[in-house]
Amino acid sequence: MNIVIEPGAGALGATIGGVDLQRLTDEEFGEIKRALLEHLVVFVRGQEHISPEAHIAFGERLGRVEPHSHLQRLDGHPQIVVIDSERGGKVDVWHTDITYNQHPPLASVLRLVRVPGRGGDTMWSNQYLAYERLSAPIRDLLDGLTAIHSQPGNETTRRAEHPVVRVHPETGRKALYVNRLFTSHIPQLSRGESDALLEFLFAFAERPELTCRHRWRPGDIAVWDNRVTQHYALNDYDERRVGQRVTVFADEPKGGPARWPVYRPAPGQRYWPSRVNAREQY
Repeated sequence: MNIVIEPGAGALGATIGGVDLQRLTDEEFGEIKRALLEHLVVFVRGQEHISPEAHIAFGERLGRVEPHSHLQRLDGHPQIVVIDSERGGKVDVWHTDITYNQHPPLASVLRLVRVPGRGGDTMWSNQYLAYERLSAPIRDLLDGLTAIHSQPGNETTRRAEHPVVRVHPETGRKALYVNRLFTSHIPQLSRGESDALLEFLFAFAERPELTCRHRWRPGDIAVWDNRVTQHYALNDYDERRVGQRVTVFADEPKGGPARWPVYRPAPGQRYWPSRVNAREQY
């Protein structure tokens, strides 16, 4: 093999060269998978020629490939969703994909087919470190909590409850598992307490020293572990930006057992949400 793996930022991220995803061997895939588990997000260079079939096939090596139900799909290839900046494809807020599902994605495989002349970078954040760098008393508290994740729709709201700290099923390491876009509240706390704690955790998880930033080039493919990262697409460009993404689904997030019951407000207690995604009232 001629694979070259170059770590990037101190917190996470690595660039991979010397591999052709169109004709990927099992041994090469094994090296990429090991790099993904170590670096959490990897950028495979020089894949301008990759076909939709090979893009899907790579995702299927990681797990079960399914499209987002609400996004545009590539003609003839429903497993690939199209993320177009001119059709609602700008998500400039830190998040982990689809955490409002009971079984959120394991990974995403993204290629940009149209790259702006400047701008349009993507950032990722290491949620292992977000958990490990908290003080011991805060880690102890979080290990016994769950969080409600939701995405309001036109007619229904998709909703799931996950541990605030999840255990990676392959590495056994703990990671913070809340995000600014989809996490509504922590049901074991009063709503005011939940808002305050989540706002602290969101800001802590987004600290620059926990992140990496990727400047896209034609032919790049990014693969990230959605179980232990957040990401942010910078909205600093005027030209069109178009990506094609394969999403890989897998296990239900697992963590330690909840140690406290659901909080019950006192009679007459009221709550006025101070956060836009604190969606559920008492």
